[in-house]
Amino acid sequence: MRIIDLHCDVLYQLSSREQPTDFRTDETLQCGFVHLKEAQAKAQIFAIFIDEVIPENERYMEALRQIELFQAQVLTQPEMVHITDWQQLSTLEEGQIGAILSLEGCDAIGGDLNKLKMLLNTGIKLVGLTWNFENAVAYGAQEDPTKGLKAFGKEVVTCLNEHDIIIDVSHLNMQSFWDVLPLAKHIIASHSNAHTLCDHERNLTDEQAKALVAHGGHIHLVYNPPFVVEDAEDNVELEDLVKHFSYLADLVGAEHLGLGSDFDGIHHTIQKLHHLGDTQQLLAALETTFTKQQIEGIAYQNFERYVQAF
Repeated sequence: MRIIDLHCDVLYQLSSREQPTDFRTDETLQCGFVHLKEAQAKAQIFAIFIDEVIPENERYMEALRQIELFQAQVLTQPEMVHITDWQQLSTLEEGQIGAILSLEGCDAIGGDLNKLKMLLNTGIKLVGLTWNFENAVAYGAQEDPTKGLKAFGKEVVTCLNEHDIIIDVSHLNMQSFWDVLPLAKHIIASHSNAHTLCDHERNLTDEQAKALVAHGGHIHLVYNPPFVVEDAEDNVELEDLVKHFSYLADLVGAEHLGLGSDFDGIHHTIQKLHHLGDTQQLLAALETTFTKQQIEGIAYQNFERYVQAF
């Protein structure tokens, strides 16, 4: 079964490893080309992630560096197709894999809207306003939950709306989430789970999940063990992740769910789900709860329908 995964950090790995890494052949990449093929990927979103240790005056250049790596390593593979228009998803041929850029947090732009516009010109289709911490736009998941979207953040949201960019709320703190929700034209949680099942600031409360879907958004579930079972890093099972899918399906409907692995951005993995190539095992585990039609929706069809309606 084909899949569309909304979040991986391959570009960060290619940028930060001390030894050169080959996207096509290196199987230590959790979401490298080898595992994309094993996963039967139809499309993969590649995040641009700027580590907080990078000085502020170097962050924009680091974003450009990761875009260059995307162009030099990912797009040079003959099977990879750069998706700059969502309608391209329906024209992909057998064996082709769509490659899509996202921006995980606006730290790279500082307070400069022109930098955002220049980054969007490279084909970025999804933007998270923050990572876990405060920036010029908003407050992240590990910040004071009462602090929300900043004045510059409203300018950023307006710009993203004008360009039909999906706004990703996965890393926002509580107040920023509620501030962004009524302003966003297109909105999604690219890699978050159910807070009711796992008390973690990166997960969505029931109220958030229902409001997000009511606003037209979707929720893509993440495979990071501490977001699946509270305080757990090891010995988390596929069945534990399936519980999050089942819970959110009961809450907002299976037709609003999808996949958001966070591979190459996580240090621990779920049993039997160690890289993207194992995704078919997750889909098989979903058979205990969902119909084949629902699983196909979660795997790729829900997201395709979502973006084709833009």
